[in-house]
Amino acid sequence: MKKLLFLIISIFVCQISVAEVAVTIYNNDRGLVRDTRVLTFPIGKGEIRFTDVASRIIPTSVHFHSERAELLEQNYEFDLVDAKKILTKYIDHRIQLFTEGGESFAGTLLAGSGDVVIREDDNSIRVISSERVLNYLFPTLPEGLITKPTLVWKVNSSNGGQGEGEVSYLTQGISWTTEYVAVSDKEDKSLEFTGWVNIDNKCGTSYKDARLKLMAGDVQILRDGGYRLTQEAIVTSFGSNSGDSRFQEESLYDYHLYSLNGRSTILNNQIKQIALFPSADVKEVKKEYFVEWSSTKGKVRVSLLFDNTQENGLGIPLPKGKVRVYKESKGGDLEFVGEDRIGHSPQKEGVRIKTGYAFDFACEKKQLERKRVEDEYDEDEYRRWKIWEEEWELRIRNRKEERAEVIVPARLSGDWTIIDATPGWEKTSSNKIRWTVAIEPDEEIILNYRVRFKR
Repeated sequence: MKKLLFLIISIFVCQISVAEVAVTIYNNDRGLVRDTRVLTFPIGKGEIRFTDVASRIIPTSVHFHSERAELLEQNYEFDLVDAKKILTKYIDHRIQLFTEGGESFAGTLLAGSGDVVIREDDNSIRVISSERVLNYLFPTLPEGLITKPTLVWKVNSSNGGQGEGEVSYLTQGISWTTEYVAVSDKEDKSLEFTGWVNIDNKCGTSYKDARLKLMAGDVQILRDGGYRLTQEAIVTSFGSNSGDSRFQEESLYDYHLYSLNGRSTILNNQIKQIALFPSADVKEVKKEYFVEWSSTKGKVRVSLLFDNTQENGLGIPLPKGKVRVYKESKGGDLEFVGEDRIGHSPQKEGVRIKTGYAFDFACEKKQLERKRVEDEYDEDEYRRWKIWEEEWELRIRNRKEERAEVIVPARLSGDWTIIDATPGWEKTSSNKIRWTVAIEPDEEIILNYRVRFKR
């Protein structure tokens, strides 16, 4: 008896072990599904039907494999049942219908796209308003209509019987993104930093207890008509150095693959969040104030900067994603103070999170002089250049209650040379200079520069 019970349990475990699903998700609305099931094969040539596949499956991507059978033909059937389709299929067939007045009519259906037209048993024609019809009675489901998207294979099996069959296919309607939550301390000098993976499944089916993987890399995909759609490269290795991480990383081809430790159920029409890494305490954070100029006024952009290093409490390559920043108010409540998108941030590189614009600064830009001083002829280029000089004044006032360090840029044009300027400026690019100034509460800083350029 014990041997028989052990045999029954062993058979049950075996059947469960070969029935599994694995899903690899890409950023660009794609998923690769590998579904292994125990199937019953007919002896000789016959048909295998495989239901519960994604309604947004890419049929030409389907691959079927089984040691039990040879694949002869493959079809994807997606003509799902609904009332209009059933009526269309039942033209010239007998139906019965019931109206809101409690009447019942039976006969051969002649038309059903608008008002219902039937030929009754005495050959009389009856037209019934579709608005009056409460119920239809159909003897059977018409051929060709199904309740679920179904893969149908014609196979040839020499022995038949039960065996393992593996199906893989690509589907649209499923993707993943990364989102981060950053909680700033009272002085904005440190952050509690958390990462999440968001999985959005609208492919038309659910995957229970699936082995979940995320693919990151520049995977080329062709649209219909040959247009190219690529996934932006995210070459990261989060989880590879942390035993607490939910994901483990490996290199695959020229991409990176991240596998979830354990399994997860991904329901259709569901957005699932999974922790990307344990909450990290970023020790050193700098708040940056940077003036962005319009024509005559400026706004001071506020950003939080930190180094993505292990010494600073993180040191995890971060996939691109949205960062939401919160800060505790005096009453103890967390308040939302801004959000930004970051690109892929490797280890040992800086991260910048723009949160918005500061309220308590006033910035003004004024042109004090502009004149044409001379012309210059370039014999090599056979061109005459016009030489101009401009003088500008930049004013920044700090109405905060504390001292602030502000970066003040200036954009230059043409082939330029600084004639005179407030000390402390530095060249940051071919057409930009900037000052970094410390401004006390209620203090105004005035910066001047005179530039000569040719056009």
